[in-house]
Amino acid sequence: MSKYFEGWYLKHQKDGRTLALIPGRSDDEAFIQVIDDEASYYIPYPLKEYSNRNGLIKIAENQFSREGVILRIDHKDISLNGNLRYNSLTPIAYDIMGPFRFFPMECKHSVISMDHTIQGEFLFNDQRIDFNRGRGYIESDRGKSFPESYLWTQANDFDERCSVMVAIAKIPFAGLKFWGCISVVWYRGREYRLATYRGVKVRKRSRDGLFIQQGKYRLVVDVPIQNGYALYAPDQGSMLRTIHEVPSCTARYRFYLNEDLLFDKTSHCASYEFAEKDSGIKS
Repeated sequence: MSKYFEGWYLKHQKDGRTLALIPGRSDDEAFIQVIDDEASYYIPYPLKEYSNRNGLIKIAENQFSREGVILRIDHKDISLNGNLRYNSLTPIAYDIMGPFRFFPMECKHSVISMDHTIQGEFLFNDQRIDFNRGRGYIESDRGKSFPESYLWTQANDFDERCSVMVAIAKIPFAGLKFWGCISVVWYRGREYRLATYRGVKVRKRSRDGLFIQQGKYRLVVDVPIQNGYALYAPDQGSMLRTIHEVPSCTARYRFYLNEDLLFDKTSHCASYEFAEKDSGIKS
């Protein structure tokens, strides 16, 4: 299939430590990207070593699924080996794309688990990383290209079970372009869905945060401006674009019902991307 990519984002965190894994495939190769609090890594594989069968992704000896991951990475820049198990996943009520899932889009997003527990550990460049009783998050993307401009943030390391995901992007659709938004706030066992197909309005989108409003609900996110680590992203089916992600930063999330503040929470392991189309090309 030409001009096609698919990838997953699996985030792991415990005691202020964050490690995200991005397995996937493009037109010409498979890959695993690794990003932690100090660096990012891109490990390419021959496309023939990639498979996705019923949600079990295999890349060489590495496996990724809703149940956990098995890593056997020994690359010139990184060694990462170990097993993790996921428990008590928190899926959302229905497809995050809503009715847009029925239309051709340059990129379609999925949220697999807003929050879950982790058991296991990794050996990362000869350093043991214990993720027992840690927390995780999983999402995925597929299509041909990431949006030319977008903002994305996710956090679930709060003082009680709460998880937030927001994506705002410039969407080409039917010959036009518009700013679309998908967001889920999962709080105290209840899912709040804010999305373009439900009437959400983007009041602010910038490098230091966002403000969206849908009827009686308002979500405000404040993030200090900072540089992220380079990741490769799809452009017309190939991993040619360079974006930057902050895998773990301090961010404040405020969620309102009319004038009542439902919560005001600060994450110290928030993930954040603010991307504009650039000419970054993988060497």
